[in-house]
Amino acid sequence: MVITPVLVLSFVIIFILAWLFIKTIETNKWLLLLLSTLATPLLYFYLFYPIFNIFSSYHHQKYFNAENWKANPELRFEMMAQLNNNNQLIGKTKAEIESDFGAAGWYGWDDSIKANSKNQWNYNMGFKPGAFNKQQECIEIMFKNDTVVTLETYQLEKKFE
Repeated sequence: MVITPVLVLSFVIIFILAWLFIKTIETNKWLLLLLSTLATPLLYFYLFYPIFNIFSSYHHQKYFNAENWKANPELRFEMMAQLNNNNQLIGKTKAEIESDFGAAGWYGWDDSIKANSKNQWNYNMGFKPGAFNKQQECIEIMFKNDTVVTLETYQLEKKFE
């Protein structure tokens, strides 16, 4: 475990809250200190940390890797930031994209031809973690003359039945 200022601050706050709660039960200062010290890590790892992870949308970010992309489609959103920020796909050909990403999940709609365009490839990137997240992350890769010109990420609302 990496000790960060946020972790230390969380422990201090939980220790103070445990101290105040146990103080209503016990008045002996040494026993109060011992019980608060023992309760702090338990409260942190079994109460605070799980609740924080449920309601926060924090997720790990990873570098793009073609093997991981194909093997773990539900975790593709972790690679999204690098794909957007670095523009490393701009200028790649359709064959290179297909070898790295696999076949397109679906083709995007083009209003000019009133049909799905084979120059707009879409991929499902999974769901970001969180308790109330219904947004499925997607990426659309647009081609012109068989080379990538733009990337666009968007969210689709998933309805659970």
